[in-house]
Amino acid sequence: MPADDLAQRLKALQGQLPPQARLLAVSKGQPAVRLREAVALGLRSFGESRLQEAQAKQVELADLEPLDWHFIGRLQANKARGVLRHFGTIHSVDGLALAERLQRIAAEEQLSPRLFFQVKLRSDPGKTGFEPRELEQLWPRLRALEPLVPVGLMTIAPLGLEADQRLRLFQDCAALAASLGLGELSMGMSNDWPEAVRAGSTWVRIGSALFGERL
Repeated sequence: MPADDLAQRLKALQGQLPPQARLLAVSKGQPAVRLREAVALGLRSFGESRLQEAQAKQVELADLEPLDWHFIGRLQANKARGVLRHFGTIHSVDGLALAERLQRIAAEEQLSPRLFFQVKLRSDPGKTGFEPRELEQLWPRLRALEPLVPVGLMTIAPLGLEADQRLRLFQDCAALAASLGLGELSMGMSNDWPEAVRAGSTWVRIGSALFGERL
């Protein structure tokens, strides 16, 4: 996609997002040159889901001012150390065992990553995450895992939901976050971000609506 198309899409998105909703540019599958174009347009926060791919881009973009890298993919335990070293924010902490592993490694590496806990609010065989009641029960343990910094919840709407159903799901996630004292919400992607924003999302993860289809 030409740089001017990227600029137009970015301007259109920014014109529709309310002040509290920040744009996380989902750059997985996009070459480093495309990210460089996005940085020139003012973007700084990028979401990646594959450690090796992200590392290569970080090397290619090392001449730029430090960027804000977010890990948004499913995190395998054996990739935890690498992800902690290369990402300041993780959106996909989906279980206690993973959180405890991240805590141990973060302490060893002297890192304080920002975490979103992934929650599963509707039946969806293709997604992982904490059930709401499970998260509430585990919360005293999860919030005490220093030096991790819990900041919010992340959820993904199952495919096939109508807009009003997605809105209710996102509202449920926002209510759960508020009950736990968490102020940030990672909700909404290219196909459903308007409903997520209506429910109070603070990070919308947008890839194809910004960059076009992945290469």
